[in-house]
Amino acid sequence: MGNSGLKQHYETAKKTGTLTLSKRKLDEFPQNLQDLTPLLRTLDVSENKFLHLPLEIKGFTLLKHLNISHNKLLDLPEEMGALLKLESLNASSNQLKSLPSSLSKLMNLKQVNLSDNSLTEFPLMFCGLKHLDVLDVSKNKLTHVPDAVSSLHVTELNLNQNHISIISSKLANCKRLKTLRLEENCLQINSIPATILKDSKISVLALDGNLFEMKQFADLDGYDMYMERYTAVKKKMF
Repeated sequence: MGNSGLKQHYETAKKTGTLTLSKRKLDEFPQNLQDLTPLLRTLDVSENKFLHLPLEIKGFTLLKHLNISHNKLLDLPEEMGALLKLESLNASSNQLKSLPSSLSKLMNLKQVNLSDNSLTEFPLMFCGLKHLDVLDVSKNKLTHVPDAVSSLHVTELNLNQNHISIISSKLANCKRLKTLRLEENCLQINSIPATILKDSKISVLALDGNLFEMKQFADLDGYDMYMERYTAVKKKMF
């Protein structure tokens, strides 16, 4: 797309602070985008052909919402750590195998979507972020949930459709975690830590599609305590 085709989008962005360039067949950031660095609060470049983000992304320090989903991204630059105002990051449906540690600096993040990538390690850089409510790492290649997740502050953690066979009992220490999704993984019935059922605040534990029958779940030690929390939440909804 030529600069003339983008001109109207830029003019709108100067007024609104929002720029949407999705489905434009872009494989690199347009040069003119640099002119908007002091203005943009929302940037949507989803459904393009990016393999990499430019290092200049660090200049967009006012960004609150960044959508880079449905590209071909192989990595994210360390410079992402400069986006200190960022509240939502959608990097789903790419080819990410790892993430920069600098994302741990993004203390204002509330929602992160990393679904449908190729991550093999749990993204521990998000664990210290106190405002992060939702972390979606579904449809990746994770095999285990490590002890360090105990410092996660999320209320919802989506790990559906991975290869997880081991869950740390330390997940029970996540003080805000209410919803834990582990559907379609490789969990055996004895892989479910009793502490999650007995001692956590988790009130929605989604386990369908693992290596056991759901009726076995009801026989686990602590199941009744979990069901008390589950029922209490359901009652509040009606």
